[in-house]
Amino acid sequence: MNHVHTALASPLGLIDLYATAEGLTGVYFAEHRHRLAIAARDDARAAHLRHAARELEAYFAHELTHFTVPLSPAGTAFQQRVWRGLGEIAYGDTESYAALARRIERPLAVRAVGAANGRNPLSIVVPCHRVIAAGGALTGYAGGLPRKDWLLKHERAHKGATRGARHLHPEVG
Repeated sequence: MNHVHTALASPLGLIDLYATAEGLTGVYFAEHRHRLAIAARDDARAAHLRHAARELEAYFAHELTHFTVPLSPAGTAFQQRVWRGLGEIAYGDTESYAALARRIERPLAVRAVGAANGRNPLSIVVPCHRVIAAGGALTGYAGGLPRKDWLLKHERAHKGATRGARHLHPEVG
């Protein structure tokens, strides 16, 4: 697979974006845990990278609550199932690992759900930051707990104000 890469400045530091012709494959912070080693050529003009960068910029500007960039993460069938479940957690909301496990019809797989959540290669875009401990505590985030806390506060503070937020499409410049 031929990967392309670009870096995006954000309020949380530089974010590395990776994509193939099929879609976005990685969204990583510099010190991201479980970061895949991807050989990629730099090409900020690549369509999926431009689309992802526009959407992330709109997200940070409180103009976007749902990402539409095509995704192509590498993972097991179970990981893919968990990641799809993450995408169903609404902007500004949170869900426990146990609730997510029940919702994807794997109620006894709470630890496996947590592990798959931690291996999510598409931070922010696939909102693993919205998963918290059953008691409401912030636990585990591959980009670091301070970033998880920032993302949750960012979404909660603007949840009501973004009800009419636009959804960006690839053709939007």
